[in-house]
Amino acid sequence: LPVARLNELYPYAGIIDKEPKLDKLGRKTFILRKKKIEQELREVVQELLTLYAERKALKSYTLKFPALAYEEFSSTFPYEETPDQQIAIEEIINDLCSDKPMERLLVGDVGFGKTEVALRATFLVAYSGKQVAFLVPTTILAEQHYRNFKARLEPFNIKVGVLSRLRSLKEQRETLRKLAEGEIKVIIGTHRLLSSDVIFKDLGLLVIDEEHRFGVKQKEKIKQLKKSIKVLSLSATPIPRSLQLSLLNIFDLSVIESPPPGRKPIKTILARFEPEIIKNAIERELERGGQVFFVNPRIQSLSSLARYLKKLVPQARVEIIHGQMPSELIERNMYRFLNKEIDVLVCTPIIGSGIDVPSANTIIINRADMFGLADIYQLRGRVGRAEELAYAYLLVPTLKGLTEEAQKRLKALMQFTELGSGFKLALSDLKIRGAGELLGIRQSGHINTVGYELYLELLENTVKALKGEEIEDWEPEVNVKIPAYIPASYVPEPEERLSLYRELVLIKDEKELKDFYELIEDKYGKMPDPVENLIKIFLLKLYMKKLKLPLIEVKSN
Repeated sequence: LPVARLNELYPYAGIIDKEPKLDKLGRKTFILRKKKIEQELREVVQELLTLYAERKALKSYTLKFPALAYEEFSSTFPYEETPDQQIAIEEIINDLCSDKPMERLLVGDVGFGKTEVALRATFLVAYSGKQVAFLVPTTILAEQHYRNFKARLEPFNIKVGVLSRLRSLKEQRETLRKLAEGEIKVIIGTHRLLSSDVIFKDLGLLVIDEEHRFGVKQKEKIKQLKKSIKVLSLSATPIPRSLQLSLLNIFDLSVIESPPPGRKPIKTILARFEPEIIKNAIERELERGGQVFFVNPRIQSLSSLARYLKKLVPQARVEIIHGQMPSELIERNMYRFLNKEIDVLVCTPIIGSGIDVPSANTIIINRADMFGLADIYQLRGRVGRAEELAYAYLLVPTLKGLTEEAQKRLKALMQFTELGSGFKLALSDLKIRGAGELLGIRQSGHINTVGYELYLELLENTVKALKGEEIEDWEPEVNVKIPAYIPASYVPEPEERLSLYRELVLIKDEKELKDFYELIEDKYGKMPDPVENLIKIFLLKLYMKKLKLPLIEVKSN
């Protein structure tokens, strides 16, 4: 393949470590499979575009913006908003004050302040007299949000309630009555909120945290609820940048990419399960007045682990939490942990979604090789929420005998410790899942068929085509008898040369080409003529594309 057509080659990355099925050259099987995927993508995207258009055609209520009350409420947030948070808040205020039904997706890394943005929207809607339903994936998260929301909203006469299995039947009945009468303005809950006995007096906003974690039936219920109200969905599953742009006409998208000021990256340590390492990790955290999460994948061994830790660090107050405990006990232990009456919380991954304990800055994840990448990423995000340096210990029984897949996952996590790296877990299963879950596509098999990059391109082209945008899938050709290549004497490593060629082929405009030129000179020194020629040919191609000129050929004389 000539270098100029390298854009037709895609690096293959699948989701699961299965060897991709190879096709014989000249056969049409691959083309047919590609067509099948395109067809399926077209159906999914078409449905989403239709839904979006229908929603846009509907009318919704408009809010009058209460400037003074909002200022007062905003000032109760103890931190400075990040620029991205500020933009997201403004976009949501515009949605709330327009007469269109809102369906906004707010994407942000773990701990980047999505809840605060959702809280501002909740305040505005509840202050106007309408009700807000806040749907979360876990009971513990519902309880934690309830505490925070209550503390922030009740001074403004906004009554907050919670529905979850941690509440007695009597409490639940009382909450349902107050909700139906309109006394409770903000209700927080798990999928219990989707039950048929939950009746609202005047629902204005539905906030959904991590919608992809709800089941199919629950999602159908959510769809029914969505009809004419305003909806805000929160997600920590990252979406690739290029896809964000093509999704703009399917979702209204807000992205928080900047970490809160003063936040430090989490120091991640991969180690064997050894008493000395665990003891030091816990003691160091306790010495600075902090707390520790100790996460274990299985419920069965929690009690013996807790006993082991008490023996190891006698001064530590150790307790357990898992999903099968009586609800009163879960609640009691969670509150005690939040109130710093427990030093080490031994738990299952129940704490994975959104729990915020600023004083807990060490997390020890036992048998890290048994967790998926996204799970460890979410768990690690439980710490590092204050200005302290946080630690995440990934414990494995042995460093040598890990499966290849576990090694890959853990290696990816060790690489991405900086803040916001959820957006950079480049070809990991996170992004692939992010794009699929967002569109409601669950067939990871498709991605394995054609590889991640080609799949994304097919998806982008499908969206463009259905939106009536032009897809340029032709490349101009320049045939000139001059040396135009990257010599091995200039860039010795073959992989690097290939990567530079590919980068060059994917350049879309003159600014990108200028940046590329400067980057090469800066990295490898003054350019030899063949590289200069190569870049000039690509500049020429950019002009040809604008003029829709397919071919320039220089004959012998």
